[in-house]
Parts: sequence; C-alpha cells; structure tokens
Amino acid sequence: MRVKKGFKARRRRKEILKAARGNYSRRARTFKVARETVERGWAFSYVSRKLKKRDFRALWIMRINAAARERGLSYSVLMNLLSKAKVTMDRKLLAHLAMEDPKAFDKIVDTAKALITA
Repeated sequence: MRVKKGFKARRRRKEILKAARGNYSRRARTFKVARETVERGWAFSYVSRKLKKRDFRALWIMRINAAARERGLSYSVLMNLLSKAKVTMDRKLLAHLAMEDPKAFDKIVDTAKALITA
C-alpha cells in the first residue's frame, strides 16, 4: 500500500512554498525547486547576519578614527589611552558621540590626552 505521509509532509511543503513566495516561475510554485532556492536563501541570511556585525564595527572604527584625527590623535592611540584611563565605552557609543555630540567626544579625548601630559 502506498503511503503519502499526509499532514506532516504537507505542512513541511507549505512552509517551504510560503517562504518561496516572491520568487519567479517554478521557484515559487514547485516544491523541489523552491526548496533549493529557499535553503540557499536561508544560508545567505545566516552568513549575512554575521557579516553585518563586522560591517558595523568597521563603520564605527572609521567614524572614531576620523573624529580622533581631527583632534590630533589616531584611532589606535586614542583607544590605547582610553583603556589606560579606564574609560569603558564601546565603539558604538564612541562613534555615536563623535557624530552627534562633538563636545562630549572632545571631553573624552581630553581625558585621554591628560595621560600624555601627566
């Protein structure tokens, strides 16, 4: 007797076809082709979630570096001085201050520069 798997298989197929909506032609309508497309898309999504974190960190570093160079320091020197001064601010917050509140960033840089003169 032939077994069609019924409810569980239909639920699995419906989930894949629902995820394949928006694709063109057989990619959206045929289970076998849709599954390949969807699984490939999920793999790219997984990788992109990791890359997004790297990209934002690189952006924050660029912004901090640009702001620090306007004040006569390089990024690496600034971060080293901040760690020695026990200023525990993450790069996201430092980049935000550099962009949105330059006066506050100036105070942080002055705190770091105080170690050079001391």
